[in-house]
Amino acid sequence: QVQLVESGGGLVQPGGSLRLSCVASRSISRNIMSWYRQAPGKQREFVATITLGGNTGYADSVKGRFTISRDNAENTVYLQMNSLKPEDTAVYYCKSTWDTTYWGKGTLVTVSS
Repeated sequence: QVQLVESGGGLVQPGGSLRLSCVASRSISRNIMSWYRQAPGKQREFVATITLGGNTGYADSVKGRFTISRDNAENTVYLQMNSLKPEDTAVYYCKSTWDTTYWGKGTLVTVSS
């Protein structure tokens, strides 16, 4: 079993930046890692993903602003969030997939002036 713990959320003004982290309890070197988010009153949506080989994919809404990366030695996945907009406000969840899919409990990002 893999436990995932997200951190780095908080309150930021529009145009600001945050870096989210997701630390896994065991090796994720063979796992596909992803970030999802759920805004108030909305369904959970895909944000970004990174494969075993380091290939990345992003939702159109965050392309050019967010960057997903991984540090397998530290069992950690990151989401660098730049040029934040109020519509980015959501709980952000980390997901890890290999033979089984695991979810973190989420970290809240609030973008407001």
